[in-house]
Amino acid sequence: MPGVGDALADEVAQRRERLIETRRYFHQRPELSFEEYETAAEIARRLRDLGLDPHEGVGGTGVTALLRGQAVSDQPTRTLLLRADIDALPISEEADEGVRPWRSQRPGVMHACGHDGHIAIALTLAELLMARREQWRGAVQFVFQPAEERIGGALAMLADGVTAHPKVDATLGLHLWTPVPVGQVSVAAGAVFSSADEIWLRVIGRGGHGAMPHLAVDPVVVAAEIITALQTLVAREVSPFHPAVVTFGSIHGGGAFNVIADSVELHGTLRAYAPEDRELLRRRIGEVARGVAAGLRAEVEYEIRGGCPACVNDAGMAALVRRAAIATVGAENVPEGDQRQAASDDMAYFLEEAPGCYFFVGASDPARGIDAPHHSARFDIAEEALPIGLETLARAALEYLAV
Repeated sequence: MPGVGDALADEVAQRRERLIETRRYFHQRPELSFEEYETAAEIARRLRDLGLDPHEGVGGTGVTALLRGQAVSDQPTRTLLLRADIDALPISEEADEGVRPWRSQRPGVMHACGHDGHIAIALTLAELLMARREQWRGAVQFVFQPAEERIGGALAMLADGVTAHPKVDATLGLHLWTPVPVGQVSVAAGAVFSSADEIWLRVIGRGGHGAMPHLAVDPVVVAAEIITALQTLVAREVSPFHPAVVTFGSIHGGGAFNVIADSVELHGTLRAYAPEDRELLRRRIGEVARGVAAGLRAEVEYEIRGGCPACVNDAGMAALVRRAAIATVGAENVPEGDQRQAASDDMAYFLEEAPGCYFFVGASDPARGIDAPHHSARFDIAEEALPIGLETLARAALEYLAV
């Protein structure tokens, strides 16, 4: 890796304590999606202290900053986008202040997914690349994205031109990930996060007396048949080699035990990795639901709300990150094989704009009780993951932008 060398590990180690302090600062001050005003202001302040000229209010509450290398070359330059998400979740943190004095200071709001660490890594990376800017050429577009938890911030930032001014050639991002133990880095080509769509169905029947169902059209019974029928889509219409999920987590209808309701509402989620499976299921859910309802004298209103595509890594960019990860933690700590996770992330939209890689930095340590799942009130990260993430991302960026 030209211009990197063993000195990079020393530079990361020198920034370790400040990196952890930065993560803890943002952990204490979480803000919800599209409400990250103080978070964005602090990010912008720290970028200005580095000598950068950040743009605030991008995509609502996002921040961007462009850092240009100073190395001279007669070859065309490239722009690399580095993304960090910045929002928190509506969760009350469960942590003893004596054990974790940096716990959230805002009741009902918590960084329960590692975004505080992502902010800290990206800010420290800007400092590190600034110190090395004579060793690389091109530009780095730092993107601090709001509202990942609501799946909306990436599209809002793209609408404001973050990949067009300047045109982005590649993109990188990481996720601190507790399903992977600290000390390991998970990198893979292809789909690593599934797509996610919100399913909304309203089954319309005809209300009546519970003792006289023949005079009514019972939407509860129809809803039950629809849920059962929709499971066959994954079992019988999607290849057994392609994972997909249709889950209904919410059913609402009726108000009394002996009254047949007029309607029932179903809310669920659709997950898939292959775009063709996603499109098939989005279409067939509505077709099957309407067909079942029609056979039982009911009607169905169907809608897909929100959602995002799968995160799909470019093979070349994934290989680049794998080399960086191996240089950071050793080949034995960068596992091979299927690295797919059954979650979603609107990093997917940046990966659609330019070839890129979204990778996972192990952040759990069960021996110390750091093993709660993401989005849990007990969530925490092993902070040893922070310098690992920083060094891996730095090595990948420096190789991509090498003279």
